[in-house]
Amino acid sequence: MSYLMDSLVNSGAMPAWEAVEYLTNNLVGEAPNQNLHHAKSPYEAIQQFLHRVYEPIVEAASRTVEIPTQAMIHMFTDISLMGKSAVLVVYYPGHNRPHQLLLLDSIPAWDIVFETSTALNEWADERYGWIVAALKTLAHPVESPLVEQGEDLQPELVES
Repeated sequence: MSYLMDSLVNSGAMPAWEAVEYLTNNLVGEAPNQNLHHAKSPYEAIQQFLHRVYEPIVEAASRTVEIPTQAMIHMFTDISLMGKSAVLVVYYPGHNRPHQLLLLDSIPAWDIVFETSTALNEWADERYGWIVAALKTLAHPVESPLVEQGEDLQPELVES
């Protein structure tokens, strides 16, 4: 929980006292999360909530496994007000190479509530571990038969 709070504060999303209150009110207690149910614009509240919870986990995982400078990791949400929302974390390797799905987590946003901060930490650690494991499989890609040649950096097929 402290990592999530630090992330919210360091990103400038909110001051420390507000981050503590936001995380405590939204993550610790009994499901369903009434704050999401009673929001004036629940779609935006759920989207913001999911980003505030998952982005620090994704950021921590991306710092654990070294990725190439041209690569990016993006997080997408598909919000449902009635059923399960989805969080997708996608790896973009760059150079027009295929994208890789690192995480697909489907859950009703209002059920992301934990009895204790220890339970929250276990949940976050599990997702962090999934993303790190997926990134590690991508960190050592299979050598391509293409080798860059010369100053013009045109690929050349190498026969084996």
